[in-house]
Amino acid sequence: MKRNFDVWLKTFKTSICDYAFYVNFKKVYGNVNKIKVELNILNSLIGSKDIERDFEKLVADYPKVLKCIPVLLAVRSKEIFVKDDDGEYLFDFYEQNHTTREYIMFMQKTGLFDLIANHVINNLVDYVTGVEVGLDSNGRKNRGGHLMEKLVENHLIKAGLVKGETYFKEMKLSAVEKKWNIDLSSISNKGKTVKRFDFVVKKGKTVYAIETNFYSSSGSKLNETARSYKTIALESKEIDGFAFVWVTDGCGWHSARHNLEETFDVLDNMYCIADLENNIMESLFD
Repeated sequence: MKRNFDVWLKTFKTSICDYAFYVNFKKVYGNVNKIKVELNILNSLIGSKDIERDFEKLVADYPKVLKCIPVLLAVRSKEIFVKDDDGEYLFDFYEQNHTTREYIMFMQKTGLFDLIANHVINNLVDYVTGVEVGLDSNGRKNRGGHLMEKLVENHLIKAGLVKGETYFKEMKLSAVEKKWNIDLSSISNKGKTVKRFDFVVKKGKTVYAIETNFYSSSGSKLNETARSYKTIALESKEIDGFAFVWVTDGCGWHSARHNLEETFDVLDNMYCIADLENNIMESLFD
């Protein structure tokens, strides 16, 4: 019996976030601890009356303090490029590649000397902890994807599948072709497109390629994803012994419902979390 798209869409979840989704404090504290000694040395500059001279002496005595500087600007890289009327510079903060005077210029022009010397902050360890929390929030998108993958994987296991035997995680299309001697060139644009499936299930005579995602907010990415998966759905219909499965959810889809519905109309194996909760995996892989 054909499913009703509108009824199906109404079951989509607002969120699947767990407590660890928002900030990975273990990672935050770990990153801070790596440079805690150097940060405490830099703390001696707080409130300095002659910060240029004090910084110069500090770098001479403890050159490793330089590696703390990028994170003070919320930068992960060990190198920072800057360009102004005085020229172009690529500062390396792990292996000093400029004179100390040029690093002093960097500290002046970025505002770090003002931040440190004028008591805007009281402790650089606390400051960097806050910076790390902010940087870690950028990882929420990836964590959301991992949560959906974990949720789907739990239902694969519940359906009686075994990792490495009947289901495989993050498998490249080329590896699928090689392992089961199946031609997927129509999906890979004759091998020109590198594709990796979140899960691959081998059950009976059929290889199931599974993609998963969760969108809690709108954006152009949703329409691109729906169109891309519609193409895969149509192309996979012509491949014997192969089936494409898409498990998606999230209230973000309400803004891209038309493209989602187009894929829903051509892809029989398209499911949401409510379907998983209703044991669709057990039925699909029975």
